[in-house]
Amino acid sequence: MAGTRARRATGAAPTAVTAAALTRLALVAVTGLTCLTCLTGCSGDDNASSTVSKAASAARSAGEEATAAASSLASQASSALATAEAGRRLDDIEGGVAAKGSVELGKPAAAGDRTKVEVTAENSTDSTKSFAVQVDFTDQAGNLLDTVVLTVSDVPAGDSGKATARSNRQLTGEARAKVARAVRY
Repeated sequence: MAGTRARRATGAAPTAVTAAALTRLALVAVTGLTCLTCLTGCSGDDNASSTVSKAASAARSAGEEATAAASSLASQASSALATAEAGRRLDDIEGGVAAKGSVELGKPAAAGDRTKVEVTAENSTDSTKSFAVQVDFTDQAGNLLDTVVLTVSDVPAGDSGKATARSNRQLTGEARAKVARAVRY
């Protein structure tokens, strides 16, 4: 309990703590699995070399699974932080009106080591407006890969404006894009 309070006081991210705890738990499981494999492998027709090889293979496999789980947690934490920051930026706009229905996206495409998508915002009001748009890049399963907030500035009344959303990093696989939020102001 005191360790948790100390980490929170220093600003350590709870997800980073969870990833570290998961890694330690995996190491304990690997050690137990190795001991169990050695004990059960000492009987029967297997020789000592075969038993040690099986234990080492099981330990490597469990270690790889723990590393993948920790990496997944870190990625989820990063995505959650980006989404929260995007939401904060849109919430800070004074006098903004929800306008998700006024924004359309083109098809995502590779742009060097990034992914880009064209954003079109239609201004149906009678005065010039700007749009802040949160674009979420996802994989085919719908998992969040990246979040971008961009501005389509000074769109004339009754007209549409365009801008391009670019991912913050290289995205693997076929990325999809969707408008998560849009604010007209």
